[in-house]
Amino acid sequence: MADRKIKIDSALFAQLGRVAEVAGYATTEEFIIHILESTANQIPEDADEALIHKQLQGLGYVE
Repeated sequence: MADRKIKIDSALFAQLGRVAEVAGYATTEEFIIHILESTANQIPEDADEALIHKQLQGLGYVE
């Protein structure tokens, strides 16, 4: 797997780090990957844009 870099606000990263520690994850990155995988798995790969937007709204990720 190729390493990719994304930018995350430092306050959000710190918050995720605290949650990851409490939840027992080895690293903040491991926790973030888990969150992204879980979210991505909730949306079918063949879903159209409107369905994806609606599901992301339901998850609270978009308005």
